[in-house]
Amino acid sequence: MVRGDSMNTKTRFSWFDGINYLLVIIVCAATLYPFLNVLAVSLSSYSAYVENPLRIWPKDMNLAAYKEIMIHPVLWSSYRNSIIVTACGVAGGMLLYILSAYPLSKRHLKGRKIIMVFIVFTMLFNGGIIPNFYLMRSLGLIDTLAAIVLPMMFSGFNLILMKTFMENIPEELEEAAKMDGASEPYILFRIIVPLSKPIIATLCLFTAVTYWNNFFQAIIYIRSVDNWPLMLFLKEIISSASLAAMSSGGNSAEQGIMDVRPETLQYATLMVVMLPILCIYPFVQKYFVKGIMLGSVKG
Repeated sequence: MVRGDSMNTKTRFSWFDGINYLLVIIVCAATLYPFLNVLAVSLSSYSAYVENPLRIWPKDMNLAAYKEIMIHPVLWSSYRNSIIVTACGVAGGMLLYILSAYPLSKRHLKGRKIIMVFIVFTMLFNGGIIPNFYLMRSLGLIDTLAAIVLPMMFSGFNLILMKTFMENIPEELEEAAKMDGASEPYILFRIIVPLSKPIIATLCLFTAVTYWNNFFQAIIYIRSVDNWPLMLFLKEIISSASLAAMSSGGNSAEQGIMDVRPETLQYATLMVVMLPILCIYPFVQKYFVKGIMLGSVKG
């Protein structure tokens, strides 16, 4: 009787594992397909794209679209602006989160609950587009990169994640450091911050992706082409009716590279825009799950 139950349990687990593997494969395929499709179309000729727009393997492979993108002068200025915005936003945001989360993680802090109420309130309500626009204009930040960096530098959700993570760090470590004469800044930057690497790496990734993909703030506050981030450059290419409308400096559809059409050019631009984030993610992946789990669940 026991042997029969054991066999049934083994069979049931085998079916369960098989269904799980199948679901994981389906999710992975659904996730990878758009990326593979964009890559394949960007490396294919226009005739191959017309033949099968849903392909996942390049046909008549050529780099004409990438060559056309690389010589576009706005691409490199947009890359520079996006890198500056992302670097400043991540650095400033992490400094604010660390300096705010550390005191808020202390239960003896007076007014701690009231401060958290105000922080949660900002997650639910904000001033709106028009008041924010007037604020940026009154500060003289219209058509500057600071108008993109400052509004998104602080997030209540990210602060709560970091605060919860720091609450899990044993207080005995700080007490031992204080007995040795360590000051609060020393404890924070030499003990707490190194132990908080998982959540810091996770929030760096969240913040970097948010700044890199930011389009809404840029389209409201940025006016000149010199200050365009990559997303505005991408928007212009995607919305272009033809290669001639997008090109500049004498690069026209008649003079352009053979077999480069707006569709393949758009897909190539998507790949160029996605590449930096795709390169960064593997280096922070090992911290990602650990940082989210410890930062969201009080253990």
